[in-house]
Amino acid sequence: MTPASWGFTPPGVVTELPSTAGRAIALTFDACGGPGGGGYDRKLVDLLRSREVPATLFLNARWIDANRAHFEHLANDPLFEIANHGTRHRPLSVAGRSAYGIAGTRDAGEVFDEVAGNQEKLTALLGRPPRFFRSGTAYCDDIAARIVAELGERFAGFGVNADAGATFTPAQVRAAALTATAGSVVIGHMNHPAGGTAEGMARALPELLASGHRFVRLSDAVH
Repeated sequence: MTPASWGFTPPGVVTELPSTAGRAIALTFDACGGPGGGGYDRKLVDLLRSREVPATLFLNARWIDANRAHFEHLANDPLFEIANHGTRHRPLSVAGRSAYGIAGTRDAGEVFDEVAGNQEKLTALLGRPPRFFRSGTAYCDDIAARIVAELGERFAGFGVNADAGATFTPAQVRAAALTATAGSVVIGHMNHPAGGTAEGMARALPELLASGHRFVRLSDAVH
C-alpha cells in the first residue's frame, strides 16, 4: 500500500484527550536511548514525584537496556505508565522516509520490527503489553500507523511540544508548557539531564495546577 500522509498526525494518532477528560492534561516524556540519548533526568522524575504528577513514559529498548535499574523503579511506581518508544528509535515509514536526519523504517517489515521488538521486551518486563506507542521523532505515515493499531497499540502523538527534543532552555520549556490547555497531550524528554526540561517544568507545573488543571496518564483518559 502507498502512504497518503507523513508527519505527526496520520489518521488514528492520539494528539489530544477526549472531552470527557475535562481540564486534564497528559504529560508524556520520551527516553530515546542510543548514542547521546541514554541519560536519565532524575531531577525531572523527582519533580513529578514531589508534585504527585502522573505521566506516561515512552521508553526505547536501547534506553531500557542501558538503564535497567532506573526502569525497574519507574515501572514499579504507579504514578507512571510505561509506553513503547520503539526498538531502534526510528521514524515509522513503510517507504523509507526520514525525519530530523534519522533514517526511517524502510518497509512494512521494518515497521513491524520497530514496534513489536520493544513491545515484546516491555511485555516480558511488565507482565502486560504496553497500550501506547510513539515512534522515534514521532513521525509516522498512515500505513505504519495502521500496523501499530493492528499490533494492539495506540499511536500517541502530541499537541504541545514542551522542549523541542530537550533543546529548549528552562524559560522556553516553561513558556511552551504553559500553552497547554484542557485536553492537551504534552511531549518532553527524560533522557537529557543537562537540558532545560526539568527546570522549565518545575516553573510551569505550579502555574498549571494553580489554574485548575489536573494531570493524567494517557490510559486514564484514552480508552
